[in-house]
Order: sequence, then structure tokens, then C-alpha cells
Amino acid sequence: MLSVEISKGGEGSAWVRFLPDENPGRASQCTIVFISRSEAPGKLVADWADVAAEPILRRCPVCSRDDVIGHGRRRKQAHDEHHDWIGIRRGICRACRKTITFLPAFSLPYTHYSLIARSEALRRYFIEDCCWEAAAPPVKDPNRVPDASSLRRWFRALDSSQPPFSFLRRTVPVLDEWIRGGQVFRHGHGQLSWPTVFPLLQRVWPLRI
Repeated sequence: MLSVEISKGGEGSAWVRFLPDENPGRASQCTIVFISRSEAPGKLVADWADVAAEPILRRCPVCSRDDVIGHGRRRKQAHDEHHDWIGIRRGICRACRKTITFLPAFSLPYTHYSLIARSEALRRYFIEDCCWEAAAPPVKDPNRVPDASSLRRWFRALDSSQPPFSFLRRTVPVLDEWIRGGQVFRHGHGQLSWPTVFPLLQRVWPLRI
């Protein structure tokens, strides 16, 4: 899987993730473009999905030609305290015929919960010492509260160390101290805050050993 960051202009940025095709004997026909923009932490929690309504990028991240046109809209699950389903846009390049899906930075493809929800689960489990059930993040749809196995799967995606989650147990409290101390640390999703902890660890600090 390859990720490439590109400029979007204004306060935003975008990066591209090329996903492998299910048929290994064929070139990939699917490209995911993540759209990110800088927001104050309080505004980010409620408004992160709004970027899906913005105009799509016209430059193709595959062939670099300005030939991307709209190719429909669809809905995707992205559960957290303020969202259940979000609208996303698709495009297609008239030059190379690649299909492009434009996703907000806090919603990964083929997932049902936003990265903000996952960040909240990290905070509850590793900072508040909640049990697995109590560490589940609040969600808008009360029928979609994630179970303990989902939380374990999210955490294992960051940290496969032994004993389980030993790196997260050391790292998350340090990040909490930085946040409470007002440390300014910027990365691809904006300034470090609790909503951005999970994507920061996923993108910048892979804890897979």
C-alpha cells in the first residue's frame, strides 16, 4: 500500500492511498484520496466530515493530468458522537480511467467508525482505566456502540507488541501529558489533540514489533 501527500490549496491538504486490487494479476483500479484540513479541535470533532461536500480535486493522483470529473456520490458509515452516515464523492479520470474515492481524513475505507471514535476509545482505556465495555466511545446511533472485540482490533492495528499493547500503555500517557500541557505538535491531521491521537499513531508512529 502506497501513500502520497499532495497539495489541495487553502488550509487543506490531501494524500493518496493506492489500494491493491483483489485480483493480484491485474493493475489496481481503485485510488483513495483523503482530504484533510486544519480545524480547531472543538470544531474538528463535529465538522470533520464536511470536507466531503467540497469540490473534488481535478488533478489525477495517478497520471497527474487535470482530467478528473465527478463520478457520483455515495454514503458511508463513520460512527462517532456526531456522525452515523456521511456523504462522500467519487471521481473518474478521463485520461487513465482510474476511479477515485474522496474520503475525509478521519474515515478510513471499509471501516464503520471514525478515527475520532477510535481516539476516544484510546483515551478511555489507557488514560481513564476503563474496562473494555466502558471504554467504548459515545456514538450518535445507540445501536452501533462498538463491542470489546472491536476495540481490541483497533488497538492491535497500532500495536502488536507483547505483552499486548505494551507500547500503547507507555505512549498514550505521554501524549496525554503533551495535550494537557499545551504542547504544540502539528502533523498531517492538524494540531495534536485527543481527536487526532489515533490517526497520529497510525500514520506517524506505527507500533508494530
